Amino acid sequence: MRRVMLYRYRVPMEAGVVLRNQRLKTRDGLIVRLQEDERLGWGEIAPLPEFSVETLAEAEAVALTALQTWVTGGAVPDALPPSVAFGLSCAQAELEQRLPAAADYRKAPLCSGDPDELFAMLQAMPGEKVAKIKVGLYEAVRDGMIVNVLLEALPDLKLRLDANRSWTRAKADGFARYVPPALRSRIAFLEEPCKTREESRLFAQETGINIAWDESVREADFRVEAEPGVSAIVIKPTLVGSLTRCRQLVQEAHQAGLTAVISSSIESSLGLTQLARLAHELTPETIPGLDTLDLMQAQVIQRWPDSPLPLLTAEQLDVVWQS
Repeated sequence: MRRVMLYRYRVPMEAGVVLRNQRLKTRDGLIVRLQEDERLGWGEIAPLPEFSVETLAEAEAVALTALQTWVTGGAVPDALPPSVAFGLSCAQAELEQRLPAAADYRKAPLCSGDPDELFAMLQAMPGEKVAKIKVGLYEAVRDGMIVNVLLEALPDLKLRLDANRSWTRAKADGFARYVPPALRSRIAFLEEPCKTREESRLFAQETGINIAWDESVREADFRVEAEPGVSAIVIKPTLVGSLTRCRQLVQEAHQAGLTAVISSSIESSLGLTQLARLAHELTPETIPGLDTLDLMQAQVIQRWPDSPLPLLTAEQLDVVWQS
């Protein structure tokens, strides 16, 4: 016998979280629980404002239709908005015990704020030192100076940078001028530095700073292929789609000799935990990009190891629909 619970959550964000053109005050999403006999499967559906093509209201309407089909014995349709496809495929995989229990809870810390504080935090990091910095929010020259200072001060540090297509080619070149050529190989990649793919490709080839595709991965004309200066693709399942699609992208990346990084779209602790399980299965050699839980003021359903944030249980969430 099949049963469904669909919940809605709303978690306050820490002050100052800005997504492109808006301040994110709360993180809102849906939690789905599938039950078949005694087995349970959980999933999270949480479109990210400014990034997802679907709104939360649209995702909820589509999810309800799909769940009504599933609960009466039908199959979940293939053509779903990305956040719905990811959440429902996770719930089904967990229900059918196809999502491994083991998880990769390592994370590349998301660095912001005072460089002296960053230095102390990074110096204390155990194991492989990989950190991420959002660039493009301030002057490109300032970004270049901070990257230079950290790489010079910590010889075993590797940085992942993310510009979200915010730079003109001139600004990207201004950034590069402040990072000496001898340090550039320790930039693991710079995600989409320029406004167009072609500008980003030329930037990589002319500066020796490797780039990664992020936004491009979600565009209809994107193909995973080896290119000079491209070292990685970043896969954000909430924005990409089902587990099947994510596995396909990882496989294509590895076949092309590229690194694949499983990354967060500011999911709740439940969604993050499932991303950690996916990363353990698909990209065990690569630290995933999951350092976003501290942007939120509470956890949802599933605890993240060592997080002191309070936990919202299913009983504390709003029920959207149950069968």
